[in-house]
This record gives sequence, C-alpha cells and structure tokens, in this order.
Amino acid sequence: MNLETYYEYCLSKKGVTEHFPFDEDTLVFKVGGKMFALSSLSQWEKNEASANLKCDPERAQELRAEYDEIKPGFHMSKVHWNTIALNGNLPTSFVKELIDHSYELVFKSLTKKIQNEIIDPE
Repeated sequence: MNLETYYEYCLSKKGVTEHFPFDEDTLVFKVGGKMFALSSLSQWEKNEASANLKCDPERAQELRAEYDEIKPGFHMSKVHWNTIALNGNLPTSFVKELIDHSYELVFKSLTKKIQNEIIDPE
C-alpha cells in the first residue's frame, strides 16, 4: 500500500478527520474525536511505512502470531493496538480490512449521539 492509497482510504471513511496532534510527522486519523489510525510520514519517506491500528485484543494476538508484519502497537497500548508494516508484503485489501476493523471499533465506542451525528450530519 502506498501513502496516497492509505491516506485516501482512511479519509474516505464517514466522519473522519486528519490531525497532527503530536508533531509535524505523525499523521492521525480520528472519528468522533478518537484515533483509529496513525502513521509517521518520515517512515513512509524511508520506505519503512507502518500504521498503528486499533484491534480487538484477541484478534490482535492472532494476527501477530500469523503475520511477521504485524507487531504490538509502537508507543501505544500493546493490548488494543497493532503496528502494521506497510512495505508491500501484505495485500492492500487485507490492510484495508484492518483499517475498517480499527475504524469500526472506535466508531462503536462513541456515544449514540455522536454516532448519529456522523451517520446523518444534518
């Protein structure tokens, strides 16, 4: 997956906003004010792209055991976050599934009021 595909896919999700809350390097995608994906832009430039994505704890363990490209979340809760290497070994469709899973976990954690505002902003 390249940066443009990652960026556009994350931003295409309903109610998503982009931020740089930590520094000028760490691009964060949020839904309802909560993070669901973040990535270092300088790592993309070094061809060492990765993204931190939220994950169900049980599934996170399974994914880490199955894929060398999936590690416990770097600088994040190791229980709820994975760091996914985006160096081309994982199919883009699979990475998109992981992004979807992260987005859905965060979206479901929002209050019903915020969920409804995102679903129907009018």
